[in-house]
Amino acid sequence: MASWVLSECGLKPLPRFYAKPRTGQALLNSNPSKVRISRTSGNGYSFSLSSGFRERNWGLKVSAPLRVQPVEENKEEGKILNGDESFDPGAPPPFKLSDIKAAIPKHCWVKDPWKSMSYVVRDVVVVFGLAAVAAYFNNWVFWPLYWFAQGTMFWALFVLGHDCGHGSFSNNPKLNSVAGHLLHSSILVPYHGWRISHRTHHQNHGHVENDESWHPLSEKIYKNLDNVTKKLRFTLPFPLLAYPIYLWSRSPGKTGSHYHPDSDLFVPNERKDVITSTVCWTAMVAILAGLSFIMGPVQLLKLYGIPYIFVMWLDLVTYLHHHGHDAKLPWYRGKEWSYLRGGLTTLDRDYGWVNNIHHDIGTHVIHHLYPQIPHYHLVEATEAAKPVLGKYYREPKKSGPLPLYLLGVLIRSMRKDHYVSDSGDIVYYQTDSQL
Repeated sequence: MASWVLSECGLKPLPRFYAKPRTGQALLNSNPSKVRISRTSGNGYSFSLSSGFRERNWGLKVSAPLRVQPVEENKEEGKILNGDESFDPGAPPPFKLSDIKAAIPKHCWVKDPWKSMSYVVRDVVVVFGLAAVAAYFNNWVFWPLYWFAQGTMFWALFVLGHDCGHGSFSNNPKLNSVAGHLLHSSILVPYHGWRISHRTHHQNHGHVENDESWHPLSEKIYKNLDNVTKKLRFTLPFPLLAYPIYLWSRSPGKTGSHYHPDSDLFVPNERKDVITSTVCWTAMVAILAGLSFIMGPVQLLKLYGIPYIFVMWLDLVTYLHHHGHDAKLPWYRGKEWSYLRGGLTTLDRDYGWVNNIHHDIGTHVIHHLYPQIPHYHLVEATEAAKPVLGKYYREPKKSGPLPLYLLGVLIRSMRKDHYVSDSGDIVYYQTDSQL
């Protein structure tokens, strides 16, 4: 007998009325069947199945819509049906952090300060070279190309400073601090303030309340936002310009500032570090003010101000490393959260030609689990870890020379990933249909 039925909600089993139902395979093996499919007068098809048992004939007719929407989330079981109904991405993995670590070659953990500094020299030379060429030509055909290229290089400088903050730049804390301050202050990022909050992000990745960067809003917080804030948060290009605001006032539902030593972000013994970084940031602002008098504010705007759109790279990359997968991924609370389970919800992304420019930051899963691995070993470490990670690793879509496809991924995510439930230890993004 027929044990499945098609409906607008997907493929569902019929209740079992017999203790020992005969399987479809057995029927097929013993009795040849004929299937007839004909289009109905409405928007659907009629399926006719006939089979002979001695002298008996029987038929089954089902009317189904032309397109059956896939069931993305099985709320009763907490599973995401993404082509493999047996895999639940919210289930505890069958491996440990130590298993992943053991699979990564030992040389991938070695930090080479000379190699790290060579990337700094490379990027700084490119930054000044681009500025010199732009100032030399000084025409409106070249300027847009310069702004995109220089903004991308500012983002590359940020990634190197990011490595300093993780300690993957070198084993020397003083070198990491000096290089990090020079790199981040030059693009108006308070190094220690950012470093500490980013450490909080890594230590709590995938946790609804405790995560720090692009974490989901709870339903209560979301519904208390005014309509303007909701629109700005989920309407492009505004989310891609959020980083400076985040540095000043953090995310909705949280208080504090990356510049203030008494912020909720920091503990008392970090005051000195935060003050140091804020002073360096202020010094960079003073340098820019001086340059505006030397070369003029318009020229400074063209050379430095507009390339500050590098923050769009920063927001795009950091958001898509935690959002936008084809199937919904879990966020955790309470006892369900663990460092490993939270880290496995992150995503790798392919950025085409930009991979090398921004130091392979797209290899994000292994970076989140082991941020002490230098960026120049992340690709090899990821390949070595894939057999252990299994289905918990989601292979990124291959990009063309420029990762333009990611804009579509971003737009789709902004349209549907709005908030998570106030209750539950494993939750998934929900959509505000009225937004």
